[in-house]
Amino acid sequence: MLILQNISYTHPNKELLFDTINFTVNTNEKIALIGNNGTGKSTLLKIIAGKLQPSNGQVRCGSEPYYIPQIFGQYNDLTIAQALQIEEKLTALKEILEGNVSDNLNALNDDWTIEERCNNALKYWQLTDLDLSQKIETLSGGQKTKVFLAGISIHQPELVLLDEPSNHLDVTARQLLYDFIQSTSSALIVVSHDRKLLNLLNTVFELSKRGISVYGGNYDFYAEQKQIEQNALNQDLHSKEKALRKAKEKERETLERQQKLDARGKKKQEKAGVARIMINTLRNNAENSTSKIKGMHAEKIDGISHELQELRSALPEIDKMKFGFDNSSLHKGKILFNAKEINYSYDNEFIWKQNLNIQITSGERIALKGSNGSGKTTLIKLILGKLEPKTGTLSRAENTSVYIDQDYSLIDNQLKVYEQAQQFNTTALQEHEIKMRLNRFLFTREDWDKPCNVLSGGEKMRLMLCCLTISNQSPDSIILDEPTNNLDIQNIEILTAAINEFKGTLIVISHDEYFLEQINIERTILL
Repeated sequence: MLILQNISYTHPNKELLFDTINFTVNTNEKIALIGNNGTGKSTLLKIIAGKLQPSNGQVRCGSEPYYIPQIFGQYNDLTIAQALQIEEKLTALKEILEGNVSDNLNALNDDWTIEERCNNALKYWQLTDLDLSQKIETLSGGQKTKVFLAGISIHQPELVLLDEPSNHLDVTARQLLYDFIQSTSSALIVVSHDRKLLNLLNTVFELSKRGISVYGGNYDFYAEQKQIEQNALNQDLHSKEKALRKAKEKERETLERQQKLDARGKKKQEKAGVARIMINTLRNNAENSTSKIKGMHAEKIDGISHELQELRSALPEIDKMKFGFDNSSLHKGKILFNAKEINYSYDNEFIWKQNLNIQITSGERIALKGSNGSGKTTLIKLILGKLEPKTGTLSRAENTSVYIDQDYSLIDNQLKVYEQAQQFNTTALQEHEIKMRLNRFLFTREDWDKPCNVLSGGEKMRLMLCCLTISNQSPDSIILDEPTNNLDIQNIEILTAAINEFKGTLIVISHDEYFLEQINIERTILL
């Protein structure tokens, strides 16, 4: 069905993104394409879809793939029917039904069920209130995604390419997506960080600088295999570190033994009255012998050091970081937020059909759930004191909170990376100490003067975590609003590890069930 042969892609700036990519996708196969940010997953999908030309290699596909991109801005000026490329057929069918047959048969191309498939697809994705003549720009992010997902059932392609399809979907729409993926007969290649979705796919293709690695199972199987590989890497690392220590110890012992022999020989020569010229010759020989021994050992040590460096470079980024969050100073169980019969209104219309009664205590780990428009972000603003309720009463205890939204707005885009870190330097750390912490969070010397506005979502998240460790004052509460939306799996794991080290109060808005499970959510507030 799909064959990629020796595909490579070089950016216009001459930077090679990937090289010699080879794989085959068979009929009905469902594949997860994963890899760290910047490895070229979206670019590879565009090449398969024919939206980009590879620098080298060949793509052979039995039929035209149906491609759903991550961003839909390029379709904003089109109607839904135009974006789905069904306008001409629908117009032709309408004309035929009105008696204008001759000029419209070619346009319809015998697709007499096009209208029925449209209605069924829109109904499945709960889009029956939309008009096909509506402009795409009038739709929400979730509606745009569902419109293009509906296009799969309308066009019934053999191969579907999906780039982060669950990004803008609420819980209900995500479940529709999961059900669709399990039931569809189309072959799929899916780029996603939604691990629940990835577990529905039966093969994992990992894209890295080394090319494509294939794992014959779902994401959980892949994670198990990676852990086995990681354990083996750690074992190799431990053995190599031990070998390096032994090599250095052997060098020291050999040199000490040689120096003792040289010293003993020198004393004997002086006692025996050997001529000075002869002593100088013997001394030179001893120095050459010592230098030769050093060279032999240095060569061995350098070899082991190089192998050790290569092994360390293969370590996952998360293993290189140290978060070091302090515990909250508040005692566990202290009432932080107590709301009785509260509600909030926009344009004189209350958000919640029933007034809310909510109590939040220190140390809890809470998920806020609800469909799009259910008032989750409004409740967060009430908790933080940025809004006051229109009805009811609420009390807030004194506590320090950090609010982390999906755009990581704590990061000031006008600052450079080092300047941003310096903003959180409340304990007068020296410049080299701040730079050490930046290094620990994978911001090297080349990144320190980089403007924050060019950072990816994952880089902003890492910088934000770094800044929180630099401030050296752990907040009492961390509130996360869809924190995983713009992150790849690697950066989600970094965020998960940081959150699990945090011992204060945690409130999370997220549609990512896998993430919520990993950060040990104890209670759910459903709006």
